[in-house]
Amino acid sequence: MKKFAISAIAALISAFILPAAPDNAETDALLVDAVSLYNEGDYAGARDRLLSLTSLSGNNDASFYYLGLCDFYLGNLEDAERSLKRAVSLDSGNFWYRERLAVLYAATSRPELAVEVYEELLKDFPKNVNLYYSLVSLYGELGKPDSILNTLAEIDAVAGKSEMVAMVRYNVLSQTGKEEEAFASLEEFNRDYTSAQVLSVMGDAKLSRYEDSLALGYYGDALACEPLYAPALLGKSEVYRMRRDYPRFFEAAGEFLAAGTAGTEEKTRYVTSLLQHSDPNFIRNFLPHLDTLMSVYRSCAPNDSTVLQTAGSYYYATERQIKAGECFSKNRNLYPESLSARLIYIQYLVSSRNWTALLSESEQGFGDFPEEADFLKMKSFAFYNLQDYPSAISEYERIVAGFPGDKGVLTDAYAGMGDLYHLLGNSAKAYKTYEKALKLDSSNAAVLNNYAYYLCLEGRNMKKAEQMSRTAVEKEPDNATYLDTLGWILYLRGQCKEAKTHFKRAMLYGGKEEATILDHYAEVLYALGDFDLAKVYWNMAVSKNKGGEIPDLESRIEERMSSIRK
Repeated sequence: MKKFAISAIAALISAFILPAAPDNAETDALLVDAVSLYNEGDYAGARDRLLSLTSLSGNNDASFYYLGLCDFYLGNLEDAERSLKRAVSLDSGNFWYRERLAVLYAATSRPELAVEVYEELLKDFPKNVNLYYSLVSLYGELGKPDSILNTLAEIDAVAGKSEMVAMVRYNVLSQTGKEEEAFASLEEFNRDYTSAQVLSVMGDAKLSRYEDSLALGYYGDALACEPLYAPALLGKSEVYRMRRDYPRFFEAAGEFLAAGTAGTEEKTRYVTSLLQHSDPNFIRNFLPHLDTLMSVYRSCAPNDSTVLQTAGSYYYATERQIKAGECFSKNRNLYPESLSARLIYIQYLVSSRNWTALLSESEQGFGDFPEEADFLKMKSFAFYNLQDYPSAISEYERIVAGFPGDKGVLTDAYAGMGDLYHLLGNSAKAYKTYEKALKLDSSNAAVLNNYAYYLCLEGRNMKKAEQMSRTAVEKEPDNATYLDTLGWILYLRGQCKEAKTHFKRAMLYGGKEEATILDHYAEVLYALGDFDLAKVYWNMAVSKNKGGEIPDLESRIEERMSSIRK
């Protein structure tokens, strides 16, 4: 339930202009002038005149009422309350004076006081339905379900039954754990009235209890009232899905996605949920049917950004990269001002390994969004994959020059430059650049790890390398790459038993997927004399070394095995 908002009551307040209780012609003229300015939205000007009026006549209730409203809009809430209370004291029988005071209490987070005023108003105006609705909202804010239910019963008595009241009653009863009573209340309403919404909610209730036949009956009744009622179509499709009656499921799902009664956001949630929660075998076996659903979904809003992103993700996940690219590209072209559309398209180019296109798109993206350093990072990444390392470094230098005050961006830039300098064989520059990164962020785990690893590969400053590596592992103790670095440094320093401990942990967190980590662990096991287990991990390393990441792996393993046999 929502509190009253000042903007939501503006039109209602200004619709009521109360006649002044004139003391004389001067006060009449001042009040008319003030009310005219108030209705034009000049609250400050109206307030000035009303202050003059109240100083002339301290008993003009209308002037205090309008003064309270002006202060309310101007944010002078204490003054507004004081003036409205004065108006009420001068004319306690006036509905609007008291009602506006209640609104002020609600808007200033004092629902208890607002309830007191509304309850007193109902004694004098028992047929005013709006008062009951206001109380329902306030009781909800105060967490008083019984008071809500009593007030709903009074609304039924005063104004007759309505779908809205029936649904509020159902929700209150359901939220307080009275599901049977909640359902019975809808049954009672349904005996006298026909409502697609009520029938569909009844179907949902039965479906949640796996009473699918009863649920289907209620959905059918709802659709008899409104043939394209979206929640009933959705519920019907869910019944068929649960029954594994896939022909009818896809038919019903298609009806829902084609229905103009369902909004794009609602359809997107459905499609996304369906794909995320479906078994891969289901998607593979029913791909043509899912393609049909996707076509129906797209046809309802072919140029909607969310629809294009959802469809592109679906085609990409089902290994139709060209179709995915068409969706992402169209979205990017239709909404060039959308940062998310541009970044999603860039992610697609990265995953497609289209480095040339990534260069162009990243440069254009940075031109359109010069505050986003990620575009230059992606351009550097494209150069890296094209093995143009000097150009990749140049992009990081652009970042350093363009974002001098952004510590996080600079740290990442120096980290990337350090890695690239190492690839170029310039260790001195690599280490200097890492030092710049650590000066900005001394606990950056990625920088500490890479710096430490490259030092140990060169056999330089091993004590410093170990210290940095331990810090990285402390920051991310479940990172297999960091555990590998620390384990390898310890191995090179002759601490094989401790190294083994870190490698065993690395195996638990993804290390078995990396040829280098498997090879390192096998070397540690070999050094400890655990030859059989070393052979197991070397065999695993060979199976992961398809791209030749470790050129001498097989020849080195053969040497180790020969030495064992001897």
